[in-house]
Formats: sequence, structure tokens, C-alpha cells
Amino acid sequence: MNQLQRLKTLFLVLIITAPAISRANAETPDVMALATLDRFMIAFNDQDIKAWAATLHYPHVRFASSRVMIYDSATAFEDRSVFPALQAAGWHHSLWTRHTVTLSSDTKVHIDTEFERRNADNETIGRYRSLYIVTKKDGHWGIQARSSLAP
Repeated sequence: MNQLQRLKTLFLVLIITAPAISRANAETPDVMALATLDRFMIAFNDQDIKAWAATLHYPHVRFASSRVMIYDSATAFEDRSVFPALQAAGWHHSLWTRHTVTLSSDTKVHIDTEFERRNADNETIGRYRSLYIVTKKDGHWGIQARSSLAP
């Protein structure tokens, strides 16, 4: 991903998260969970699987494509090929188009999301709803589970 695309992604992240951040002066669970989603998306778009894995808690559960995947560790999550198949389908980057907190406590936040996959011309090639469950463990927020309608 080139520098201009990274700046565009960061700009979109800031636009989407600004309302949540402006409503809270403290590091509330909702703000921390949404920031975790933003770190997830940045690492994903950078194709940095180690940074992407660092946004998750383990075991990590993913429901997608009529399958349930359980990753017991960051090593298990990192030990797979993700990006070539996405690129073969025309993927260049993804972005959040919506995220709404639906349930929140001091240690767990459920977020109803929608994201788009885009090609190198920034054209939408897919839009998908998903649910992310972000938890706080040992003082760190991470995505514990996600369920997506994406293939």
C-alpha cells in the first residue's frame, strides 16, 4: 500500500471515529474498543499479519463462510496465507463504513459493523455486515471474536 493510500485510510479512520472520541474525554470501553477496530483495519490494510494478530485476543474465534475458525495463539493466526486470495479477487484495501456499539460493559463491547472491500481504483467490490466482540484482558483491549457475512 503506498503512502497516499495509507494517509487516505488514516483520514477515513479519523472521520469515522471522531464522533465517538468527541463524546468522551476519558478512555471509555466504547472508545477503546473502537480504537482497537481501527488498529485492526490499519494492520490489515498494511498486510502486516503480526500487527493484525496483535489486535486480537486468544483464543480468537471467527465465524465466516459457513465455518468456525478458532485460533489458539497469535502464532496460529499468523501461520496462514490471507492476502493472495483477497488480491486475486481484486482487493486492494478495506474500510469501515459503519460501526455501532450495541452492548458495552467495563470489559466487553459488542460492535455491529459494516465494511467495504475496495480495489486499487478505490471502487467498492464488496460490502459486508459483521459483529465484533472486543474484550479487555490484563489491561489490553483486543478482538475476541468476530462474525462476518463476508466470504
